[in-house]
Amino acid sequence: MELKSIKKIGVLTSGGDAPGMNAAIRAAVRAGFYYGLEMYGIYRGYEGMIQNDIKKLDSKNITHVLERGGTFLKSARSDEFRTKEGRKKAYDNLKSHGIDALVVIGGDGSLTGAHLFYQEYGIPAVGLPGTIDNDLSGTDSTIGFDTACNTAIEAIDKIRDTATSHDRLFFVEVMGRDAGFIAINAGIGSAAASILIPERKTPVETLVEKLKSRTKARKTSNIVIVAEGGKSGSAQEIADKVKKHLPYYDIKVTILGHLQRGGAPTSFDRLLASKLGVAAVEGLMQGKYDVMAGLINNKLVYTPIVKAVVGDKEVDEEDLRVANILST
Repeated sequence: MELKSIKKIGVLTSGGDAPGMNAAIRAAVRAGFYYGLEMYGIYRGYEGMIQNDIKKLDSKNITHVLERGGTFLKSARSDEFRTKEGRKKAYDNLKSHGIDALVVIGGDGSLTGAHLFYQEYGIPAVGLPGTIDNDLSGTDSTIGFDTACNTAIEAIDKIRDTATSHDRLFFVEVMGRDAGFIAINAGIGSAAASILIPERKTPVETLVEKLKSRTKARKTSNIVIVAEGGKSGSAQEIADKVKKHLPYYDIKVTILGHLQRGGAPTSFDRLLASKLGVAAVEGLMQGKYDVMAGLINNKLVYTPIVKAVVGDKEVDEEDLRVANILST
């Protein structure tokens, strides 16, 4: 692999926003300044790259962004970047600014775009795992996951106040796309009666029997956590099925939705994003191209993007075992 002389780095956020993205941008930009590099912000992700919405950054751009949710560089989906013509426009715009390399912060689609761009035009890139879903291999936790779990638990705690006051059964749907990491963590942290995740199909009959046993144990409230995209159906679909078996329950459904993407990042996400932001710049300088930076057992690792985005990250069986014990 040819080691390129990196002088100008473009930073972008793409796909769904995640708490901690601003911290990652800040860290990458500060690291670039530390090593005497010029840093450029590419606004609105790959779409901004195509539209030439690219600006040189200075220290003022990253002042007081560490604690903010969202991404000040904005984010957008780009259908045009999926085409060869769109990527050619993006490449020409990068070259017009003299940008040598990229730091791409986002989920699997965003990192796949960086990989494809590297394959076609040789633009070195290091990806950072910016997604609340925690579904990327090559890191124990993605940027924004911890904050999303905390947000979900805080909301569920408030829902439990009403559930307890009225002896109600609540089905709470959390985000995660097709991964159950948020559901498991939020379920354990909020003492859920049951947790339904995409990785496992839970028959309605099994759930009904568990709820019946909790009724016999005189549990005053029941909260079932449902991950979106699950094999058992949406929270509303499952609630409707359970209602047929347990008509005496007062059943309510709450979908937390995009609430989980917002808010100030936790201290964990700020630290993770900061470490990875520095690692992205240093990785590029060391010739680590077409990789994603992550932390495994608190150790920095660089994983080829093609391996990080394959979607084979498995939920922790020990977490599932603990959740089952605690929900009885």
